[in-house]
Amino acid sequence: MRISRGTAMALFAFGIWSWIIWITFAKNLWASNQSWAADGSPTGYFIVHAVLTVVSFVLGTAIGMLGWRGIRATSKDRANT
Repeated sequence: MRISRGTAMALFAFGIWSWIIWITFAKNLWASNQSWAADGSPTGYFIVHAVLTVVSFVLGTAIGMLGWRGIRATSKDRANT
């Protein structure tokens, strides 16, 4: 399957953006008073949002890698023509 260079760049940019956003969210989640019970154990709020963060990192990485591979493929196509 081939994607355009613009689409590949958009996918790669989304992957980078996703990491920036979710790193910030993870820091805020860790520092939140809602994340920890009085005894120091994680709350349900923390667990749910930690899972959401991990899934978002994985999807952001996968989408970013697709974009990166698309950019590299279109660069090779340009060099061969």
